[in-house]
Amino acid sequence: METPAETAERLKHASSFGAVAAACADHRPSYADEAIRWSLAPLSATALDLPGPPAAAPRVVDLGAGTGILTAALSRLGADVTAVEPDPEMLAELRRRVAGAHAAAGCAEALPLPDASVDAVLAGQAMHWFDLDRALPEIARVLRPGGVLAGLWNVDDDRIGWVAELTEMCRRKGSNTLLRWRNGAASPRPEQIQQASAGLFGPVETAEFPNSQLRTADSLVASIATHSNLLIMDITERQALLAQVSGFLRERRETSGGEFRLPLLTIVSRLRRLPLPPA
Repeated sequence: METPAETAERLKHASSFGAVAAACADHRPSYADEAIRWSLAPLSATALDLPGPPAAAPRVVDLGAGTGILTAALSRLGADVTAVEPDPEMLAELRRRVAGAHAAAGCAEALPLPDASVDAVLAGQAMHWFDLDRALPEIARVLRPGGVLAGLWNVDDDRIGWVAELTEMCRRKGSNTLLRWRNGAASPRPEQIQQASAGLFGPVETAEFPNSQLRTADSLVASIATHSNLLIMDITERQALLAQVSGFLRERRETSGGEFRLPLLTIVSRLRRLPLPPA
């Protein structure tokens, strides 16, 4: 259970993105298709006892959908997607960017959906903003028995020297990176998710998927500028840090020659909704 101070800090960070909604849409990375497919792999007509043919599109909620990066990928891969996002500016950007998207205002702790109405809930770069003790029972409410909850994160591959240096420079010690994930220091940790989901979901399964992204120094600086720890900084401090990052990227052999591959992975925590108890 988080303290009131921790709750206030989480909400401060979580509410910082609306002012840079367009930049988030332009510069935040996409998720690995294989990570999305793995998240949804347990779904089948047999497993869920769904009506209709086995090929029916799964009904998926993109929770904390932001500007629709995951929404667009889910639609492209054949899901019937409803995007749920609390920030009005992010939601407006999603509607501009993802033509015809089913989108609604809402949050993980209060979903605008009927009971047992969806097959999966996916959260891209968002589950660490949830109040898990309130969110997981609410997510369980809207999922069909056997349905899937999956949190996806794009993380820096800090096994690589220059990436680790950049992560340290950006003052993101509390952020998810590959080594923090593997060392059990990610947020939220799988055991935190498991504890909050007790009696509602089965065991947490985890997986990693390569997801390198083509970048330039300018586009990577623009992406870093949308991170919440920078958005809540004093503007002078923020500008100084971004200038430092830009100088670092223009001096490094790996990143100074124009386009380069940013080593990322999409990591996933996946759970199955347990059957409902007998009436």
